[in-house]
Amino acid sequence: MIDPNKIELQHHADGTPSILRKTVVYQELYFYKRSDILYQLTVAFCRRFLPKYGDRTVDQMVQAARSTMQNIAEGSVDGQTSVETEIKLLGIAKGSNHELLGDYQNHIKTHQLLEWWGTNKRADKLHTYCKEHLSVEDFAPFFERWTEEEMANCAICLCHMIDRGLTTYITNKDREFVEQGGIRERMTAARIGYRNEQKAEIEHLRIELAEAKAEIARLRAQIAELSGDSGKSR
Repeated sequence: MIDPNKIELQHHADGTPSILRKTVVYQELYFYKRSDILYQLTVAFCRRFLPKYGDRTVDQMVQAARSTMQNIAEGSVDGQTSVETEIKLLGIAKGSNHELLGDYQNHIKTHQLLEWWGTNKRADKLHTYCKEHLSVEDFAPFFERWTEEEMANCAICLCHMIDRGLTTYITNKDREFVEQGGIRERMTAARIGYRNEQKAEIEHLRIELAEAKAEIARLRAQIAELSGDSGKSR
């Protein structure tokens, strides 16, 4: 059972509790940035190395790359109100990324290319480059220069990085949901928090009123005493 008092809530400018979660700037997520690079790379790869007509693989690969990127974006935005929807959409992104990974690995096999892995020096250099660069601009100049094998291996490397990032992120979101609950729990917590704040404000005003009454009584007594002294002096 989730304790509403332990749910972490955001607050509006006037201090009112909000049921909305903290906004996630998905454009700053590493796996989103890599999904953008992967999408642009996939479009270029299909244009250069796959038939323009009659091959459904082109549409499938481009759509899988786009689905990965778009579902990360949509999931992050929807997560403000529903962590359940966020996890679902991130799961779809993860599935699309796996599908694209499989397409690139199959392409390498069917075209007698080499998949770089393990102690392959090219794999180490590629992994380092993909790890240290997160902008499409850092990869775009190579889209027309890399060979078919180089582009496919770069895509595979990015797929693996995106998968690891999504796996960790989804795990953290799952833990957050278990500990903090969903929209209903946040609504309950917000209402309870608002009522508690109102009670605290009322109690604060009650104390202030009691102190004001006491001060008025003291001043009246002081005035009465001064008035009595004034009468005696006459």
